[in-house]
Amino acid sequence: VQLQASGGGLVQAGGSLRLSCAASGILFGINDMGWYRQAPGEQRELVATITSRLSTMYSDSVKGRFTISRDIPKNRVYLDMNSLKPEDTAVYYCNAEIFVSLTQKRPYWGQGTLVTVSS
Repeated sequence: VQLQASGGGLVQAGGSLRLSCAASGILFGINDMGWYRQAPGEQRELVATITSRLSTMYSDSVKGRFTISRDIPKNRVYLDMNSLKPEDTAVYYCNAEIFVSLTQKRPYWGQGTLVTVSS
């Protein structure tokens, strides 16, 4: 199983970016997927999650600006980030709760993609 994140980069404040994360090696399906971020010197924090039924949840800091979506057949999750602020600067990690058998699931992490928002 592997999660490959992409789409990070440098953007000016007020701009937009789209992050993508592709899961491979999936045999039994994926439960929840999500995005987390870690700013320098800070702990990793939840950004947004999406369930297998496409229910979403956002942290207060990104609500109304970020949108998480998911392509279930393609095992992909996306994060559309609008109205970016310098405080959104962080390494963004995708996360997936992946079924390793018909009944057991485990969390997996992508390698992280850096988002830098300049003021």
